Amino acid sequence: MAGRSAALAEVAAQVEALLARGSGRVLVGVAGAPGAGKSTLAASLARRFADRGAVAVPMDGFHLANEELARLGLAHVKGAPETFDGYGFVHLMRRLRDGQELVYAPLFHRRIEQAIASALPVPPTAEVVIVEGNYLLLPEQPWALARPLFDLAVYLDVPAEIRVPRLLDRARAGGRDEAAAQDWVHRNDEANAAVVAATRDRADLVISAVPAASR
Repeated sequence: MAGRSAALAEVAAQVEALLARGSGRVLVGVAGAPGAGKSTLAASLARRFADRGAVAVPMDGFHLANEELARLGLAHVKGAPETFDGYGFVHLMRRLRDGQELVYAPLFHRRIEQAIASALPVPPTAEVVIVEGNYLLLPEQPWALARPLFDLAVYLDVPAEIRVPRLLDRARAGGRDEAAAQDWVHRNDEANAAVVAATRDRADLVISAVPAASR
């Protein structure tokens, strides 16, 4: 299993090849199960291509608000595909793909467990945009509409024995006691991980890696 540096180098080489074609913005998708290290890889890629104005955009900004999840009876499965504004995410991807205007993407704030609108600017001068999230490769609508927009779709494959401790730490840090953390991760996060794992073959590049941070 490759380390973080090797994973970054492998993806960066493909991005360089796409940039060399000179056909405009390169839109990269980084998918993977909860705790796989998607945000770490995306942020590392953004730093690697800082001279190209690279920006990392998380899918998590499209979490439905807690009040809406409660109204829909979905609060207990927050993080599942149906708890996101999937069509809103696809619309943002289309704007990022077009690359002709300043786009403000939402961000998810873990301290308050809510999304904040218009928090991340993506200028038209950004030649590389890296989008990371669990469900970029789902074949179901509306997620399937995003897949053709990516120039490169990467799947980050990290085993449960590495992901689960990270997820437990994250759940504890969010205020859950040990029992609640164990329940949330094994009932909810790992159910979502199984959904994501089924999309592995829809990626252009599968990387077995152990990034340093949790996500």
